[in-house]
Parts: sequence; structure tokens; C-alpha cells
Amino acid sequence: MTSNMDREMILADFQAAINGVIPQENGILQSDYGGETISGPAFDPASHPAPAPAPSSSSAFRPVMPSRQIVERQPRMLDFRVEYRDRNVDVVLEDSCTVGEIKQILENELQIPMSKMLLKGWKTGDVEDSTVLKSLHLPKNNSLYVLTPDLPPPSSSSHAGALQESLNQNFMLIITHREVQREYNLNFSGSSTIQEVKRNVYDLTSIPVRHQLWEGWPTSATDDSMCLAESGLSYPCHRLTVGRRSSPAQTREQSEEQSTDVHMVSDSDGDDFEDASEFGVDDGEVFGMASSALRKSPMNVMWFVFCVYLFWFFVFVFSFVCFLVPENAENEGDALLQFTAEFSSRYGDCHPVFFIGSLEAAFQEAFYVKARDRKLLAIYLHHDESVLTNVFCSQMLCAESIVSYLSQNFITWAWDLTKDANRARFLTMCNRHFGSVVAQTIRTQKTDQFPLFLIIMGKRSSNEVLNVIQGNTTVDELMMRLMAAMEIFTAQQQEDIKDEDEREARENVKREQDEAYRLSLEADRAKREAHEREMAEQFRLEQIRKEQEEEREAIRLSLEQALPPEPKEENAEPVSKLRIRTPSGEFLERRFLASNKLQIVFDFVASKGFPWDEFKLLSTFPRRDVTQLDPNKSLLEVKLFPQETLFLEAKE
Repeated sequence: MTSNMDREMILADFQAAINGVIPQENGILQSDYGGETISGPAFDPASHPAPAPAPSSSSAFRPVMPSRQIVERQPRMLDFRVEYRDRNVDVVLEDSCTVGEIKQILENELQIPMSKMLLKGWKTGDVEDSTVLKSLHLPKNNSLYVLTPDLPPPSSSSHAGALQESLNQNFMLIITHREVQREYNLNFSGSSTIQEVKRNVYDLTSIPVRHQLWEGWPTSATDDSMCLAESGLSYPCHRLTVGRRSSPAQTREQSEEQSTDVHMVSDSDGDDFEDASEFGVDDGEVFGMASSALRKSPMNVMWFVFCVYLFWFFVFVFSFVCFLVPENAENEGDALLQFTAEFSSRYGDCHPVFFIGSLEAAFQEAFYVKARDRKLLAIYLHHDESVLTNVFCSQMLCAESIVSYLSQNFITWAWDLTKDANRARFLTMCNRHFGSVVAQTIRTQKTDQFPLFLIIMGKRSSNEVLNVIQGNTTVDELMMRLMAAMEIFTAQQQEDIKDEDEREARENVKREQDEAYRLSLEADRAKREAHEREMAEQFRLEQIRKEQEEEREAIRLSLEQALPPEPKEENAEPVSKLRIRTPSGEFLERRFLASNKLQIVFDFVASKGFPWDEFKLLSTFPRRDVTQLDPNKSLLEVKLFPQETLFLEAKE
């Protein structure tokens, strides 16, 4: 591991070498080889055209390449969810694309020929393949479905249970790269397809799928769309070997190149040309030059050889440099801490504030807050093996204007894709959060197109990639792209704020109504409980009253039964006749023996419902309270003989 000072000196020397060979403008590498002519051998831009952009069918997402002129209208991106049987395919295209381009993408994803495919679900009815999407006036999100009437439906398997179990298993594929004698240990789920394995191998080896020559696949693996669980692989581990397929045209071109300028490459074994395709150059194109151009001029071959050796020097230098993210970091937060520390040691402390935490935590910080507090998410993808990385980081990403704008309006998250394990790890995260379309876009990026800047905007149901900014840009262009994304985000944010305010207003009204209803229920419950208590009290008092009445009635009946019989008027013994007036004005009349005790009179009155402890018995002349007299004296002794009128009065 070299020290920081040695590393900076190596990078400075390397940058000087690049500046001396590749034409520049304002210190930025130009992809079109424009600018002033360098000293030394003449270089004709016309004979070395820039690589043509990939056709739209190669990826379901189109990153917009930076331009030297201000673009008045940002391209409108359309999202399509296409359903076919039990599969869903997400497609993202500009509205300037055609229906046929959607079918081309679906042909690659579903392995269905375009001629057998009927794309349905258009609101305007059936459309032609040449129809431009813009003319259909489609909304942002669209749902379509594919019909294949000419293809037979899939037959049901009798081993559905075993197949389902295999789909849930993980297969370890030990893949040997034949040319470099390097092994890759890759884990895939049983539901992954052979095509996905080949695409991942393309990311690791830079061998395009169509040029891959495989050994070790089972004989039953006849279709790339077949999942690993059905292919007959050995579980849990299976060995494969991959190499580059040599076409007759490539063999012929290599022979011509070696015979034309043998004196210029006499120290090489001819593999330099072959190795060029390992670094993002395919089908004879080397750093923007076609193989036919290489054959026309010896200087072109010299230029090619110089670039190859310069590239290997670059790889050699960075093999001794500390990577921004360690290869086997278990925790994303710890990895980002090292990323920030190493980035600061290379490019200084003036850089964007990188979010420390997982990508999911960055989503939470940027999107899952109140609409007024939301921000755009900027994902910086670093790659140490790209010739643009040092210039982009030092001159663009660390510019004060960019740093300030990102800090105010963005949550910035970063990752290093230099190591294969980190690249695969990010592609897995990308596929989970953005879908296979964006993951495929990142997967197909060449090394010399890095670093990348992804601008992400959170939507209600998904996350939308607004822009993919490549490393070959300037500070002004980068700022323009960031501001354009900010304008789109601000418009969406205003709508979200309005919706959120309306939703909160509705929720407040609902809460107030719920609170009023709750208070009303509590009041009704309190009234009901009070009424129930009152009724219970009345019932209790009524029970007491009834018990008292029953007790009185029992006492009255017992007293009435205990009274001696009323004597007749003509009796041998003296008889006293008493007339008693009740409080209601009625009179009680009865005859008693003069020898009867006064208590018998009290018992008679009580048997009529006037107990002597509640009423007093009064005489008129003289007025006296008879109840105060001795109840054991006879009527004769208390002078209630031969007759007397008494009246009852309730005691106080």
C-alpha cells in the first residue's frame, strides 16, 4: 500500500500522461476527440469516429448524455409495467421512442419473438410498432400486457412441489475464466435464469453474452430463459468454465493487423488486441476507433498500443491504492465511513457530505418524511479504474458550487464499484429498490463511462431515476443537470405538499369529529350510568319499603291474633267502650273489659296499622297522652271507663 503522497504523485504523473495524449477542453476529457491537435503524429478525428450510442433495445432505461448546449426541454420518461402470464417486466423509455422499441426490450426479457407478440392495453386501441409514444399522450405510469396466441401455454409439471423447493434453494456456481485463469464464486437463487448468470459474468469478465463460450452446463440447459432449478445443475455447488468465443472475422482482422504492422508490435504476442475487449471495447472498437480504421494507418495502431499499455499502467497503479469501499464490508455504514475518510485523503475536505448508513436509511432520510422536508437522493458511483474518476472528483464533484448545491438540496450517498463483490452487491440493491431496468442500465455501463451520478426522486409507490450523469462532463453541465432535476422535484414537491395539507386537514376534521363523537358517547354513558344508579337506588329503597311493610303486616297480624275476643255489650263484667279517631278522620270502635290492661288497647291500635312507637294516643278531656301511661294498668285504673273518645296523632 503506497502512502497518500506517493499515490498523489502517481496520479499526477498519470494525469499528465493522459493530458499529453488525449485532446482536452478546459481540463475535461472529450469523448469526441475535439479540441486542439496534439503535437506529434497527426490524428484525424474523421477516421476515428466516436462510438455510436447503443440502440434503445439494449436497455430499458436511456441515460441522457450531456450536451454542450442548454437543453430547453428535459426528455419525459414513461414507466411501463408489462404483464405476461406470471411475470411482470418494468420498462422505462423516453416519450420519443416507439412502440417497437418496447417490443424489442420485451423480446430480450421474455425471450419471445416480436412477430409472436401482441402488446395490448393501450387506451387508444391497437397501435403500430412505428407509433411514437409521444403521439399517444400517455400518463407517467402505464400498464400493458402481452398476448402470444401462436405459442402454446406452459405445461404443468408433475413435480411442482420439488420444483418449488428448488426455486427457494441457493446454488453456488464456481465459474473459471479460461483466459485469465481466475475463479468467481457466485451465489444465485434457484429462480434465477441462465441468462441472468451470463449477464452477471459479463459484468465480471466483460465478455458479452453472445461471445461467451461455456463448458459444464447440463445437457438439459438448452434455453437461456430456463431457471437454474430446472436446468439440472448439481446442488449445492456446480463448476462451469467460460471463455471468449473467437469469430472468423476477428481471427481474420487480427491476422491482417499483425501482418500490416508487425514491426510496431514485435514485442507483443498479439494478445493486446484481444485484451482490449476486456476493458469495454467490443467487436473491434478500441477507445472509439473501428477495426477498419486500425488497419488503414500505422499511426492508428501505435495509438491503440499506447492506450492499451496506458490502461494497464492505470490498473497497476490502482492495484496498490486503498479502495474507497472494502471488498467484504459487512456493514454499509462502516463502509461509507471508510469511503468518506479515503475520499477526503485523496481530494481534500471540500467534498459533498456523504450520507453514512445503508441505502435504505438514505431513502428514509430523503423520501419518508413530511413533504416539506423531502430532498432528492444523489447516488455517486465511484470506479477507480476509470480514467475520468480523478478529474471528475477533483474538478467537478469537489467544486464549491456543486458541494454547496448538493448539501442544500440533496441527500448524497456513495458507493465504490471497483471491486467485483461491491459491484454485485450494489446491483442487488439497485434491482431491489429500482427494478431490473435500472440495474441492467448500470450493469451495461463501460468502465470508462464511470463515475456515474444517479438522481433519484421518491414517488408515492416507487422511486424514479430522473437522470444518470456520466463522468465526461463539466462543472456547468453538472450544475445544469442538477438544477433541472431540482425543478422537476420542486414541482412534484409542491403537489405533494398540497396533497399532504389537504390530507392533514381531512384528518384533523376527522379527529375533531371522532373526539366530539367520543365525548358524546362518554356523556351518554355517564347519563345512562347515572340513570342506572338512580333506578338501582329506587329499587333498593322500594325493597326496603316492602320489607318494612311486610314486617309491619306480620306484626299487625300477630297482634291482631293475640287480642282477646271483644266482649259483648251485656256482660257480667264491666265493659269499657272506646272510640278512636284516626289521622284520616275515620273512627275505630271496640269494647274492652274494664279489667283489660292498657297494652291491649295499644295492640288493637297497632293491629289497625298505627304502631304505638309511631303514633301517640290522646284523650280530649282532660288532654293527655295515653301512650305515656303505664301499659300494665287496667282501663279502669287509667279512667278509660265506661267509655272514652280518643284520637291518634303521628309522633314528630
